Amino acid sequence: MLITKSAIFGAGAAAFLAGASAQAFDGGSSADLMRGQPDAPAQQASLPTELNRDVAPTRTLVQDPTEEKPGTITIDTKNRYLYLSLEGGQAMRYDVGVGRDGFGWQGRAYIGRRAEWPTWTPPADMLKRRPELPKTMAGGIANPLGARAMYLYNEHGDTMYRIHGTNEPDTIDQAVSSGCIRLLNADIMDLYQRVKVGATVVVL
Repeated sequence: MLITKSAIFGAGAAAFLAGASAQAFDGGSSADLMRGQPDAPAQQASLPTELNRDVAPTRTLVQDPTEEKPGTITIDTKNRYLYLSLEGGQAMRYDVGVGRDGFGWQGRAYIGRRAEWPTWTPPADMLKRRPELPKTMAGGIANPLGARAMYLYNEHGDTMYRIHGTNEPDTIDQAVSSGCIRLLNADIMDLYQRVKVGATVVVL
């Protein structure tokens, strides 16, 4: 059972994995950010407000509340945490951004592939909503997938959901995506080093 930010909720309710019409990114601006390293101390926030400050990596070693086997990723979408289960009853916890209303989902998947500074190709239904978007964008600091991406698959193939970085650190701990899970670039680079293709992903 997960120990949450505000309450304790059951993790046993398995749900159907939503259809493969989700997108990695939908909306918001892009900021030109310095490429972080795995131990980068901070990422610059993108909004010209009081939030325009250095954002420290969020990763924290905690007692594992998930009861999952080591190597499993568990995403608590309600409280916006990602847990990577480790040996010895511990987990690495990261703050995340999650799907906005109408784009959230629950279920099980696995890491089907991984990419560094990934190319972004908006799906057709996103391009219908936002025809101004490019049909493809090369990886780099302006790319909304950020520094790393891990692609979620199930028995039907690519779900179109990703765990990825972001060039908008202000969206961490927010529900703004089209169903993908986003981390600070420094955090996704750390997670990427720890996770292999085939790892189980549980979304609650």
